[in-house]
Amino acid sequence: MTTSIKSEYDIIVIGSGLAGMTAANVLARSKHRVLLLEKHYKLGGLATWFHRSGGHVFDISLHGFPVGMIKSCRRYWNAKIADRIVVLPRIKFDNPQFSITTTFNRDDFTRLLVSRFQIPEDRVREFFDCARGMSHLDNAAMTAKELFDRFFPGRGDVVRLLMEPITYANGSTLEDPALTYGIVFSNFMSKGVYTFQGGTDLFVRLMREELTTNGVDIAVNAGVQKINVGNGCVHSVVLNEREIRTKAVLSNANLKGTIFSLVGKEHFSGDFIDEAESVRLNNSSTQVYIAIKPGKTLDEEVCGDLLFSSTAPAFRTDLLLSRNITSRTYSFYYPRTRPGTDRYYVVASTNANYDDWAGLSKTEYEQSKRDLIDDTLNALQKYVPNIREIAEYTEAATPVTFEHYTGHWGGASFGTKFEGLAVSRKLSQQIAGLYHAGSVGIIMSGWLGAVNYGVIVANDVDAWMLGNS
Repeated sequence: MTTSIKSEYDIIVIGSGLAGMTAANVLARSKHRVLLLEKHYKLGGLATWFHRSGGHVFDISLHGFPVGMIKSCRRYWNAKIADRIVVLPRIKFDNPQFSITTTFNRDDFTRLLVSRFQIPEDRVREFFDCARGMSHLDNAAMTAKELFDRFFPGRGDVVRLLMEPITYANGSTLEDPALTYGIVFSNFMSKGVYTFQGGTDLFVRLMREELTTNGVDIAVNAGVQKINVGNGCVHSVVLNEREIRTKAVLSNANLKGTIFSLVGKEHFSGDFIDEAESVRLNNSSTQVYIAIKPGKTLDEEVCGDLLFSSTAPAFRTDLLLSRNITSRTYSFYYPRTRPGTDRYYVVASTNANYDDWAGLSKTEYEQSKRDLIDDTLNALQKYVPNIREIAEYTEAATPVTFEHYTGHWGGASFGTKFEGLAVSRKLSQQIAGLYHAGSVGIIMSGWLGAVNYGVIVANDVDAWMLGNS
């Protein structure tokens, strides 16, 4: 642990993902006494990084987010963070149906859809307006497939262009509500894809400095065993057999883990537990990390910043989760991504099922990781023909890896499916002083969604605290 923990706080935040850290910062700015607890040895949740010998620094999830991240970071964090958010100029798609490069904004996508895919401009404009007009209050009955059938019937190539990056961004499938697609897509389409210049380690370090400045007590290696509830309200948490009193708890842990493990279903109504049990976890992922040898480079014109690559003849969301991998998203990190270094890195990501990895023996698991790395290098040779010669270090992460470090049930990369949002919002109606913030369906998902949901829930907690002071 890294701080002297007091015996009582106004609010305890469990988990230091971007939603947890942002909520803690907002609440501390409102002059509440806040304790932030993290089970891992560093902050960030899935927004994290790791070091390896040779000076290598690998980012886990720093791949891209909408322009709205600049505004949210400036308002809820500081200008030092916001000013380092920069646009990624080259987003590439390569599959059997098309190969294109785009700046991934509305103007460029309109140009591509009209000139390359021969879609009438008024239809393109109508589609974009429809996606932009979606909100969390809309009826979620229409699926993403029905949305595409309405605007682009029989155009699987168009669906692939519009859907594939969002499936990567938040795990949405064609069978999920169109709402979960439309909100995320329209936010990205505003002005393109952005990233944090300097790497996740700098990003989180600047956040930690801001939290400390605002008076948040922070402890790592601090996994909470229990949230204690009595008479319908939160009264303490148990940390390493020590009870710490609090008026409110904001959990940034997995939603289902919060309900069933940290609190216990006996403290909730039967109807709520039925609803919570029906919440589906979102998918997990695999990642392969590749460090390029000193002095060797990657061709930015060929690779781009983000490359959505697939060998599948058509887009099918079930194929994205298959162990027989046909689709990979490559994130290319250049010296401009991390100023001050001349190193190049590649992170290859795929959507994945937890069950495909969790049941393997230790020997099978290690062999499967080696196979994953080897298959990834084979696939990457299309864009970097000499990748095996210039790669200095490789490593793989699986859904089991993400479960181990984050505690997310099923190693879920994006929390839960859409129905988890309602359950998350209802926690405080079940138990006074109990809140949850994290990745639940669609609050724009990814980094921006986590930050903004942290703000929303922090404001809820602040209002409740003021009403019960």
